[in-house]
Amino acid sequence: MSKLYDVAILGGGIVGRTLALLLARERLRVALVERTPAAGDAPDIRAYALNAASRALLTAVRGWPTEPDAVTPVRHMWVADADTAPDSAAVDAAAAIRFDAAAAPSAPLAWIVDVPALEATLAQAVAFQPGIERLDADQTPRPRAALTVICEGRRSATRLAEGFAYERHPYPHTAVAARLRCERPHGAVARQWFCGDSILALLPMGGEHGHTVALVWSVPHARAAELLALPPDAFAAAVQTACGAALGAMHTEGRPAGWPLELSIARPWVRPGVALAGDAAHAMHPLAGQGLNVGLGDVAELARVLREREYWRPLGDLRLLRRYERARAAPVAAMQATTDALHALFGSPDPRLALLRRWGLRAADRLEPIKHWLIQQAAGQPLTPAA
Repeated sequence: MSKLYDVAILGGGIVGRTLALLLARERLRVALVERTPAAGDAPDIRAYALNAASRALLTAVRGWPTEPDAVTPVRHMWVADADTAPDSAAVDAAAAIRFDAAAAPSAPLAWIVDVPALEATLAQAVAFQPGIERLDADQTPRPRAALTVICEGRRSATRLAEGFAYERHPYPHTAVAARLRCERPHGAVARQWFCGDSILALLPMGGEHGHTVALVWSVPHARAAELLALPPDAFAAAVQTACGAALGAMHTEGRPAGWPLELSIARPWVRPGVALAGDAAHAMHPLAGQGLNVGLGDVAELARVLREREYWRPLGDLRLLRRYERARAAPVAAMQATTDALHALFGSPDPRLALLRRWGLRAADRLEPIKHWLIQQAAGQPLTPAA
């Protein structure tokens, strides 16, 4: 008979590894089922914006990267409508809102984290945790466990096999991601432009004084295909033009990538002995940079529910798992509604909405209480589990 685990986690990404580390701390026997990357896979050029709550959680499980260039603090954020350049002389009159770390309860505003560095740090933490057994998804049958947590992402085959409904509402956009080397340093500033039918963000990387940025550019599908087909120099030139050369000349590093965007939710999230977490449970537009933060919130809450369960209640008990589902329903729904509303407002070329959003940006920039509240919401609540 095959080995029996307390918890089997399907999916070895950031969310799955973090959950494995949290549960191993509770002396549970954890199977972490991962897929080995293919030899020909292109280097991962993604970067995530993580808030203080996510940083605290990852630090607690020793998953926060320590390399100086792997994590870049965001000291300032600049969000603008249309093609206003943040370094222009007309910035004070621009339809823009600026956030400064000095206005936050604790600085920085966020951290931009290199995805390969984060995954490597979590992998190392998992390797040194004796309560976790790593299994190869391509060579091992699904392990037997009292509870199985599916963290396989939006296209999870196991979620489909288990019969979970997954409602998808595709956006007419593709997210184009890339890394670019810039002529001028980014100054620890996260920049974002809403340009009618596209949303362009440049996230600082390589340390506070670095010259590298991570691009996340939400554009219509046809435009994305054109951008991804460009040679590296032409791609960099297109980005440079779109952002008004805010950081001077640009050069592409690595190969740009793209993925279609959608608003998605699983209904339900739990069944007897099975739970969903991260992108397997929900997906949202990346314009607010909260996708991974929400996924880490899932695993922090699931770990808390399992830790605080009655001693006689099994790990896969449906009533227990519904506590997790109920606790996460409101925060996830609120973030999805927020990002969807922002996309509807800022992603539309309608001139009436353009006037409204420009007025809103100027008004919000002048009202410090609103800016302070927005910063607090973006920072999130502490996710660190109690010892």
